[in-house]
Amino acid sequence: MVKQMTEFLNTEGTTYKLNQLIKNADNEIILISPFLKINQKIKDLLENQDRKRTTNIKIIYGKNELQPDENNWIRQLDSVRLAFCKDLHAKCYLSEKEAIITSMNLYEYSQVNNYEMGIHVSKDEDLLLYKKIYEEAMDIFRISDELKISIEKIDSKKETNIAKSNNQSDKIESGYCIRCKEQIKLDPMQPYCKKCHTSWNKYKNEEYKEKHCHVCGNSTTSSKIKPICYNCYKKHKNDLNLPS
Repeated sequence: MVKQMTEFLNTEGTTYKLNQLIKNADNEIILISPFLKINQKIKDLLENQDRKRTTNIKIIYGKNELQPDENNWIRQLDSVRLAFCKDLHAKCYLSEKEAIITSMNLYEYSQVNNYEMGIHVSKDEDLLLYKKIYEEAMDIFRISDELKISIEKIDSKKETNIAKSNNQSDKIESGYCIRCKEQIKLDPMQPYCKKCHTSWNKYKNEEYKEKHCHVCGNSTTSSKIKPICYNCYKKHKNDLNLPS
């Protein structure tokens, strides 16, 4: 039987495939929707991914400001990077495995009341098409205004240094290379030793999976953009200058 390279989706099919896409993602989720009012099922799935702390979640929206309840919910998720694109009209949802292009917003009313259509693309079955969708999604993210979780616009011209503790006896001076665990100066913005940084710099993939926490050196899934483990993040998030 010939494999189906793309699959047509109606409203129910789009909702089902979107839930599965979020549930089955291992490394990355990208959600692009002009309107955001996320239903509880999708919120639960995103919260589960956030608790794993191994999946990078990007949400791009436009058209209107977030309602207070959506804002407060997103603030609780450590893995989410939020961006606003005022001219956004596309609706597209991706993981590292699959993509959905659809007429359906990430909006609870649309998923229940509207007649929607879309297509589902598997990376394994149509790599070229998936790559085109992924590259366009990343282009939209790059031109969007990335927001802080407090829904304040990030000013790329200002340093985002977090004030460190005035108690010098509690100050951490050294850390670990997140790739080889060599002891180095503590700097979450530069979590590699010289040798490993040279290797990383060939491709400059900030989300490439590494092996150690930059603060405690314990084995964990880390990356240049998330160089510390969950426990160290909770303990030191107000003391360290962390990648945004």
